[in-house]
Parts: sequence; C-alpha cells; structure tokens
Amino acid sequence: MTIQTLIGIDVAKHELVVYRQDLEIQEALENRKPIIKQWLRGLPPHCAIAVEATGTYHVALIELAYQYGHEIFVIDGYQLNHYRQGIGGRAKTDSSDARLLARYLSREREMLRAWTPPPAAYRSLQSLLRRRATLVQARVAIQQSCTELPWLASHLKRLVAQLARIDQVIQARLRVIVREAGLHHQVARCQAVEGVGELTATALVMAFLRGDFRHSDAFVAFLGLDVRVRDSGKQRGRRKLTKKGDPEVRRLLHNAAMAASRQPTWKEMYQRYRSRGLKTTQALVILARKLARIAFSLMKHQTEYRPPSLMKA
Repeated sequence: MTIQTLIGIDVAKHELVVYRQDLEIQEALENRKPIIKQWLRGLPPHCAIAVEATGTYHVALIELAYQYGHEIFVIDGYQLNHYRQGIGGRAKTDSSDARLLARYLSREREMLRAWTPPPAAYRSLQSLLRRRATLVQARVAIQQSCTELPWLASHLKRLVAQLARIDQVIQARLRVIVREAGLHHQVARCQAVEGVGELTATALVMAFLRGDFRHSDAFVAFLGLDVRVRDSGKQRGRRKLTKKGDPEVRRLLHNAAMAASRQPTWKEMYQRYRSRGLKTTQALVILARKLARIAFSLMKHQTEYRPPSLMKA
C-alpha cells in the first residue's frame, strides 16, 4: 500500500515555506512560477498539499500543483487559527504554520474537500465584481469625507461622475462575460426574484458555478450566510454568521434583501420577523438567506421563478 505524501505550505507574497511530513524536512522557496515548477517536478506523484488561503498569493501554486497531478486542499485562515488554539499552539510563524497545515491535513482529511480549478467565467466574474466593490467603496469614502468642503464640490462632482462611468463600463463587461459563457438564462432566472437586481443575480450565478452543491444548505454555507452555533449545557451562545464566503456576494444579497423587504411578496414575512423582536439586520439576513435558497433552486433545477402568492393559488 502506497502512503500519500502530506505537505503543508505557508504562503507569502515572495516566499513559500514548505513542510514535508514524511521526511520531516522544511524548506523555503521563492513564490515564482519557475521555482515552483522545479520543486513540483521533484515531488513523489499524487501528493496531498494543504495551503492556507491568502487572497491571490497562493493561486499560482495551487494551479501548478493541480496540473502536476497533486491533490490540493485550500484551508481557511480562520479555521486554521482556531485549530491552532485547539491544540494548544502558541507560536504563529511561517515555519509553524507550514507544520500546522500538514498536521491539520493528516488529522482532518475526511472533513476536507479537495480543491478543483473554477470555471473561467467564475474567475472573470469574481475579479470584476471585487474590483467594482473596491470602486464603490472608494466613491462612498470620497463623498463622505468631502461633504463639508464646499470649495471642492465642483471637482468632487466631476470625479464621482467619472467613477460612475467606470462602474458602467465594468457592468457592461460583466454582461459580456455572462453572455459569452451562456449564463444569461441563469441570471434572468435569479433576477426574476423580487429584490434581486442584475448585479446580485450575476453574483449568485458566479457562486453557483464554483461547486456541485448537493443542496441549498451547502450553497448558503458557501456564501457564508450559515450560522455558527456555540451552546453549552443550558447556556445558549450568541449566533453569528460564519462569513466564510465572498463578502461582495453577501453585500449584494443584503442589498437585495433590503429591496425585497419593501416588496409585497416579502414585506409581510419581513415585518413578521421584526415583530418577533429581531433587529433589522437579523431579519434582513434571514431574508437574504431565503433569496439565496430560491436562486439556488432555480439554477439547480433550471426552472422559472413563481412568486409565493402564485404557488399558493
């Protein structure tokens, strides 16, 4: 029986710290494609490699490792940090994190899902949606910081108008990607749901592309809209969202829930939650989760949306 080689890799912008568990050796590599390729060629076949998610610095590594036939596991940093605390780890260095990743993979392998490359459309849509989010945040910050400076008003107006034009260009490009990928029917299905606009529909379709979700619970968890429960004995801990998914998709869904709460279809349900004593944000999260589940069902079963009132008729 061949034992699979387990490797943990701590990723930084310029360096990879690698720990190979079977040989108990550690080395540092430059985070450059030629160096990574050379290192991958020297590995045994079909290694299992655990890498902590680091924005974009780990992308080249996992893509190349996948091409070389290795099994890749991308570990959430929040999850890894709690694992470190759970085993009594005190140090957090590049070296200790590489070892921790290898240990985490060896002990928790059955609970992990191997990484696979996302579709090209997913990457393109995600990249543009994130850049648009940065643009919107910058525009709001500039407007808020300059409102009390009337002598800047004319300049600010021109700047905001230019940012709005850039926003429109990005949205136009999103439509092109959707159309070229043959996803326009899926976007239309989601957009038919009250409160869900074109951007939110595009974000939901993008998220749906990322995995073969067996049910809506898995989709909701991928979006980070599932709830973390911490109860002990008779003590009921505070419920919080896991927020593991893409923050921009959650932001768009929150905006969609706000719009839906004013629509006749969802207004009564929203008010019912508010009358139970839930805060506005809590009620909107429930509504956002409901919208996500409906969108998932529409995309999963390739069906058209029917408002709840029509379903009862």
